[in-house]
Amino acid sequence: MDVILHLGAHRTASTSFQAYMRGNTRVLQGQGIGFWGPQRTRGGLLTGVIPVRGAGPAERQYLRASGRIALACEKSARAGIRQLVVSDENMIGAPRANLRADSLYPQAGARVRRYLDAFGGGVTQIALSIRSPELYWASCFAFAVMRGHAVPSAATLNRLTDSPRGWREVIADIACAAPGVPLMILTHEEFGSLPELRLWHMTGRRADPPDTHAREWLNRSPGLGALRAFLGERGEDPDLLPEGTGRWMPFARAAQAELKERYADDLFWLRAGADGLARLADTTGWNSGQDGTQPPPGIGERGRRNDEEVGRMVGHR
Repeated sequence: MDVILHLGAHRTASTSFQAYMRGNTRVLQGQGIGFWGPQRTRGGLLTGVIPVRGAGPAERQYLRASGRIALACEKSARAGIRQLVVSDENMIGAPRANLRADSLYPQAGARVRRYLDAFGGGVTQIALSIRSPELYWASCFAFAVMRGHAVPSAATLNRLTDSPRGWREVIADIACAAPGVPLMILTHEEFGSLPELRLWHMTGRRADPPDTHAREWLNRSPGLGALRAFLGERGEDPDLLPEGTGRWMPFARAAQAELKERYADDLFWLRAGADGLARLADTTGWNSGQDGTQPPPGIGERGRRNDEEVGRMVGHR
């Protein structure tokens, strides 16, 4: 049985993909495709692969987790599953850890190595979804504020804009931790609204993905109106955020341009072969007749577009 690890990332429609897989469990099982999502992986199955504080010696936790995984994989194989998709974005870390570190998944490589070992060599494919960083961080901040965290300061936004770690570094860390395991990259801009196309790629284009539940968009980030109302309810000044509706963008225009430029460079590197570390998926060969959302203009070009602002500014108050 082939095991396919879908690592998220967070804020790239992973929840919608997982709901699509759960909603089509029976149909996919008929094709020999199984699915483990967060409802199972976080229910104890993977607990201990990454040591839990206060749960005993790390090595004992790991051995028990490896044993549970082996038994569950054996059961799936006996049930006729030939390809098992394991989707849990927390395998590479948590958004709150990223925010604390002012960095993008700083422990991704080490964490992935532990999961690969825990699956006993059964992982034959890794899939990672990525997203333009200004939108990734904006979505993370929106959820953080709704969960009681402070509105990010100008210093925090500047540190993220200046951080040398982007998706290219995350991809390189994962690839180095998983030598010999193919790493597929899917952009949120192209695949976020197409869970069936994601699955098609993950299974090596073997699946016949159903359309049912394919257009359910879950876990959207809260908009400005909801965020301002929440700040008022907890006794803080709603004017810490700008007025208006729609998406909250904490980064100012120049910082957005800088982050977009870095993403364009990352995509250029991926399209050029990623030094043999990863493969960028596209829609070539997909015959559903449904088009995904296209990348922003110029996103496949290297460097800054001529009409973009130069420099960097702090975010909204």
